[in-house]
Amino acid sequence: MLRSETDIDAFRSFMVESEPRLRQALSATLGTQAGRDATANAIGYAWENWERIQPMDNPVGYLFVVGRDRARKSLRRQRPVFFPVDASRLPWVEPSLPKALERLPDRQREVVVLMYCYQWSMSEVADLLGISKSTVQNHAERGLASLRSAIGVEV
Repeated sequence: MLRSETDIDAFRSFMVESEPRLRQALSATLGTQAGRDATANAIGYAWENWERIQPMDNPVGYLFVVGRDRARKSLRRQRPVFFPVDASRLPWVEPSLPKALERLPDRQREVVVLMYCYQWSMSEVADLLGISKSTVQNHAERGLASLRSAIGVEV
């Protein structure tokens, strides 16, 4: 399949803008390494189907679902794995946080990581996941409560 320079430039611009957010979202869902792998898979899919994806209202949300679903099939529902925290380099991060994140239900983990680790707005998370802002807020509150309980933090 031959592509015009215009298509190549449009795809390149889309990826420069969208790849970091797609990687963050997939890493929040699948864990660090699986999220990176799923992002590469989703980008390949986007390139192969660029004519269909380019005009979409929410192409990043669509690619998130493609990457997530393909990765889940190959992972066979393994729990996500997050890299351990090096307490000497990041003293403001609780070392038990990665394991506590791994134990959260998928949607709570996605919301908490996107909002509190990657600084996404509630609207951005709702748009990506295809849920309402109030649902995002509920998942965030429940996820934070579970994390506080798991790492022994009192409010």
